[in-house]
Amino acid sequence: MKKFVHPQALCETRKVGAGTRIWAFAHVLPGARIGADCNICDHTFIENDVVVGDRVTVKCGVQLWDGIRIENDVFIGPNATFSNDRFPRSKRKPRTFLATAVKEGASIGANATILPGVTIGRGAMVGAGAVVVESVPPYAVVAGNPARIVSYCDAGPARGARAAASAVGSSALATGKTRVKGVVVHALAEVADLRGNLVAGEIGKFLPFEVKRFFVVHGVSSRQIRGQHAHRKCHQFLVCVRGTCRVIADDGRNRQEFLLDTPARGVYLPPKTWGVQYDYSADAALLVFASHGYDPADYVRDYEAFLRLARR
Repeated sequence: MKKFVHPQALCETRKVGAGTRIWAFAHVLPGARIGADCNICDHTFIENDVVVGDRVTVKCGVQLWDGIRIENDVFIGPNATFSNDRFPRSKRKPRTFLATAVKEGASIGANATILPGVTIGRGAMVGAGAVVVESVPPYAVVAGNPARIVSYCDAGPARGARAAASAVGSSALATGKTRVKGVVVHALAEVADLRGNLVAGEIGKFLPFEVKRFFVVHGVSSRQIRGQHAHRKCHQFLVCVRGTCRVIADDGRNRQEFLLDTPARGVYLPPKTWGVQYDYSADAALLVFASHGYDPADYVRDYEAFLRLARR
């Protein structure tokens, strides 16, 4: 299928893929590159140093400035605003513009504002009207001003008898295997009496690794997220000994969210599992047991690299 350019559009570039439609009053400068099967709607403007992938939808009133990279299957809602200069001055052009990337499959809602130099991760969703001042992790859902994570795409509770509970009322959270490969929810023995509560567990009986290291994450602002990495060899077991936090486990195909709100329940994360922790309560303390000592080479911090590792 040939590209289509509306008679009232001004398309100055020759680098437009097959099946792409450019509608009325759009203006595309000569250096821009646009992939196949895209839909560039009315009143859009695309500068020279812009790359747009395949099957991208750019709704009305959007401007894509120099330095912006849009990957395949991205949706950009009407009047979403990008920028490429943190300190703009009239007639003072910077030597280079900050690069902004929107990764494959991400969606940006209407009237959202994206500050320069950030990355919108693979499959992420930016809510309408959000102001994005920091990079958005893969598959995160962000909203507000400034934008903060409110949930994760496709990470809701599992179905069936062994389902994980939803974010509310998680005391009903079942234990056992989850829909994420190798990830298991464990219930720890808890004894309660008038003197207080006691939680205990024998490591060798429910964890398939010998503990070589532990650390505690606490004092985390509710806007901040931790984790965002996988391990090549290291096993981990997470339990929130005070307060609450949410844990995302991702095996590269499936992801699931767990609300840890009692020290009597923990989540086991095997190697090659992408883990994220977020939405900490002000008093939260997350205890993590690990099978290996700290080794920077064991960490996989880039999600695309993790996907390659998981698929192998």
